[in-house]
Amino acid sequence: MTIRIVLVDDQEMYRMGFRMVLESRPEFDVVAEADDGDTAVELLRSVAADVVLMDVRMPRMDGVEATRRIRAEGGPRVLVLTTFDLDEYAYDAIRAGASGFLLKDAPFEELAAAITHVRLGDAVVAPSTTRRLLDRFAALPPAPEEPRAREAAAMLARLTAREHEVLRLVARGRSNAEIAAALVIAEGTVRVHVSRILAKLGLRDRVQAVVLAYETGVVEVGRD
Repeated sequence: MTIRIVLVDDQEMYRMGFRMVLESRPEFDVVAEADDGDTAVELLRSVAADVVLMDVRMPRMDGVEATRRIRAEGGPRVLVLTTFDLDEYAYDAIRAGASGFLLKDAPFEELAAAITHVRLGDAVVAPSTTRRLLDRFAALPPAPEEPRAREAAAMLARLTAREHEVLRLVARGRSNAEIAAALVIAEGTVRVHVSRILAKLGLRDRVQAVVLAYETGVVEVGRD
């Protein structure tokens, strides 16, 4: 399986570096590049891609708005790359529809695995960088409650006690294997619980589940 990738970053050196390491592997094919969000949105209307590696801080149109438009138009999944692990734009990009985020200096094998997971429809939530980011933004003053958040909070009542336990662990960035070990259940059972949680709450993936869990108080910063 070849994964077609579009690189979006206003710094040419980053794009060159990512292209070089990605194309050293036969499963990756960098099909196009863009130096800002506006160009990326236009490009993806004519270029077929599976995953977009998206910078967040760019001129003209940043990665947050670009992600929102790409996903609204039914475009490929977006994996956000940030320069450091306390980037507020990354959280906004997740809410805009990104499937996860990594640091730009993450080990190549971690980046490769993240791209593959995103291509297969999963979300990148587990790395420790994600946990730190989520804790950071959970500590910020809450944003005005949105109708969707209110609706989701009401739907939390539909979850079983076990599903609440699973959701809390997902929100802490735990993998399926870690959740299975913590709850002493099979990993396949965890996958079933996660699927049911997403269906009951009307969510797209684990990333949205994490954001919702913090927004609705299912988990609180500094508590497990």
